[in-house]
Amino acid sequence: MQWTKKNEQTVYANRWFSVNLADVALPDGRHLDHFVIRLRAVAVATIVNEAHEVLLLWRHRFITDSWGWELAAGVVEDGEDIAYAAARELEEETGWRPGPLRHLMSVEPSNGLTDARHHIYWTDEGTYIGHPQDDFESDRREWVPLKLVPDMIARGEVPAANMAAALLLLHHLNLG
Repeated sequence: MQWTKKNEQTVYANRWFSVNLADVALPDGRHLDHFVIRLRAVAVATIVNEAHEVLLLWRHRFITDSWGWELAAGVVEDGEDIAYAAARELEEETGWRPGPLRHLMSVEPSNGLTDARHHIYWTDEGTYIGHPQDDFESDRREWVPLKLVPDMIARGEVPAANMAAALLLLHHLNLG
């Protein structure tokens, strides 16, 4: 059963996102208004070291008033290569410059409401270059053993679904 977009108009827009109203035709011929949030691509990255520890940020999200572990992430600027953006965000938010990045996964965190795509990368090489430029992004940055990841997710310490999925895949790839 496929829905068909007949028309879409922007209701609000800024440099990060737009809120649009779409006229959607259902297979039975009925129409409905559906709000759509159009977002820029997000680049995400982390490092897994030789001790099988993953570099994470402990941060507060004011929107949900919650704390949790996350990977470094941010929007991809116009014309910017996604892997480059992931490396830039990792360095800005953690103070670690990654080695060659490998694509881990791309996910659509809320595809019933937004067109957001999060592109997640990782590396097993990194160089500490100093205190993070964007230290306001997190309360602290820590190397966390990958073996702890499933229990952390089960306890709700990794509330973002995209981060949980990426960490579980890294756990699987690195620890089997």
